[in-house]
Parts: sequence; C-alpha cells; structure tokens
Amino acid sequence: MNELDRDIVRVLFDSEAIEKRVSEMGKEISEAYKGVVPILVGVLKGCIMFMSDLIKHIKIPLKMDFIAVSSYHGTQPTSGAVRIVKDLDHVIEGRELLVIEGIVDTGMTVGYILRNLQARQPKSIRLCTFLDKPARRIVNVPIDFCGYKIPDRFVVGYGLDFLQLYRNLPYVGILKDQVTGLEKT
Repeated sequence: MNELDRDIVRVLFDSEAIEKRVSEMGKEISEAYKGVVPILVGVLKGCIMFMSDLIKHIKIPLKMDFIAVSSYHGTQPTSGAVRIVKDLDHVIEGRELLVIEGIVDTGMTVGYILRNLQARQPKSIRLCTFLDKPARRIVNVPIDFCGYKIPDRFVVGYGLDFLQLYRNLPYVGILKDQVTGLEKT
C-alpha cells in the first residue's frame, strides 16, 4: 500500500481503466490528425503522466513542446491571474496544435493558454484533456478529446496534485476533504 493511499476517499479510475481510455484516445487522435504532423503542447505539470502514456498510442508522426503557467496556489481558489513560467520552444505559426491538459476545471487557465497560443497564429488549436470537471466551469473552452467527465470533487493522482503531492499515484482518486480543507457544508 502506498503511504498516500490513506488520504483517498475512493478511486475513480484505476490504472487498467486509465490505460484502456488513453489507448482509445490515442486512436481517436491518430485518426483526427492523419496526414498531419501536429505539435502536442503539454501543460505542465499535471499533463505529464497522461501525455507520456498518450503519445505511446498515437500512431502518426508528432512533435512535442511544453508550456507551464502559474495560477493555482494550494487550497486557494485561482485569482484569475495567469502567468507563463515556461514558454514553448517551437515556433507555432501555421502549425496544427493539440494542447494536452490533465484536467479542465474552471477553464480559466486553459482559456488563457488557448488565447495566448491563438495570438501566435497557428493553423489550428484543439484541446485534449484527461479529465473534465464541467460543474466548475467559468470560462467555456472547447474540448475536442476528453478521457472522462468527473464530479465536482478534488481529485489527485496520475499527474494531478495537491500541494505538489499525490502526482505519483497510478490511479485517479478523490482526496479526503480533511486533507484539502475544502470541507463540504
């Protein structure tokens, strides 16, 4: 048993369910980008496990790049202020982009990223997320490829964190409210 398992209320998606869905998504993306060499833009750090597994199932040529933003501070709700802390290495003008996210929650962060990338005049931008939490959406963002829709609960594992912990869990689980301090009333 992992020491972090004790903080999990319940597992939403175990490693087998994750592997199956990621494989299906890889096939969907391969079909959608047939004849094209897209640039996959991973949003650090939450995308890392998902993107690593996903690219193994994409059967077309692709390039990868990463962007990192700062907007989330532990238990504090996002202020809406987003800043880029690691920018892309590739020029994306005229290119096909697929932004890879671990989770879309309020949509504020990924909305900012999509607007920022669109200003650089790529040929197209699509969004791929492993998890979608529509109940918390503030900014409507178009999701082109989605692993799972989830309820409005704080989830960790498979790259997703709480205070930089739990990313290494091989599953997605609901974190105990006592840990997050976000007790339901």
